[in-house]
Amino acid sequence: MKDLSVNIAGVEFKNPVMEGSGTFGSGMEYGEFVDLNRLGAVVTKGVANVPWTGNPTPRVAEVYGGMLNAIGLQNPGIDTFIARDLEFLKKYDTKVIVNVCGKSVEDYLDVVERLSDEAADMLEINVSCPNVKEGAIAFGQKADALYNITNEIKKKAKQPIIMKLSPNVTDITEMARAAEAAGADALSLINTITAMKIDIHKRTFALANKTGGLSGPAIKPVAVRMVYQTAQAVKIPIIGMGGIANAEDALEFIMAGASAVAVGAMNFHDPYTTVKVIDGLRDYMEQYKVSDIKELIGCVK
Repeated sequence: MKDLSVNIAGVEFKNPVMEGSGTFGSGMEYGEFVDLNRLGAVVTKGVANVPWTGNPTPRVAEVYGGMLNAIGLQNPGIDTFIARDLEFLKKYDTKVIVNVCGKSVEDYLDVVERLSDEAADMLEINVSCPNVKEGAIAFGQKADALYNITNEIKKKAKQPIIMKLSPNVTDITEMARAAEAAGADALSLINTITAMKIDIHKRTFALANKTGGLSGPAIKPVAVRMVYQTAQAVKIPIIGMGGIANAEDALEFIMAGASAVAVGAMNFHDPYTTVKVIDGLRDYMEQYKVSDIKELIGCVK
């Protein structure tokens, strides 16, 4: 019997596979394809204290090796989210990680406090949101801003917090250390890479927002490198993501130092990807006679 269980900040996951926030709804859309009970966790779409309409369309574009999105974190707000999404997820035997977004520290704290007594096992804090009080610079792009928001959320959160780091920085380890120093229980990385596509026939931007977040296989080598660097810099657990399409990709992240992995853009290409990754991890462990997945975490130094 192969042991795929992992523990992140005191939360026990039956296996290290989850999906990336925003690529799975909150599980409802994918329930007909995937038995959610099989996943280590379901990570919800980002939720704010009030509904967000998101960006104007077009806001998704296909590119070589992946996709661009500028959805703008459209979400129904915390009230609808609790009544609809969290209520739906209670039916399943899987951990629930709620992704939280906001435009000010106060916005984040509103959501975190509302979730105090709800059925959420962990909170993933999306610090790639534009900080309206800092001229729309993302919270995750300045170490002092990241330290501050992590520290404030940690004071209020009842659940362990995962800070989701942006790759759009000069030094990912500086950001990781700032989050750890402020009390983060875990880190997830990477979020999307800022990118652009131009429609040469219309002579305009492919996205109404001009830029969007690049995800998919094209970003995987960057993500693996950043996870490895982060694992060398901090002691808290890491959830790795960025272009995972199969178990081999997931294993790269795990060997680089990730305790768990999240499948993102590939859910749009193949909605069964998460369960295929879980099965593939087990097959790998059989092939190489690995009894416990934890033997592989950070095995490449």
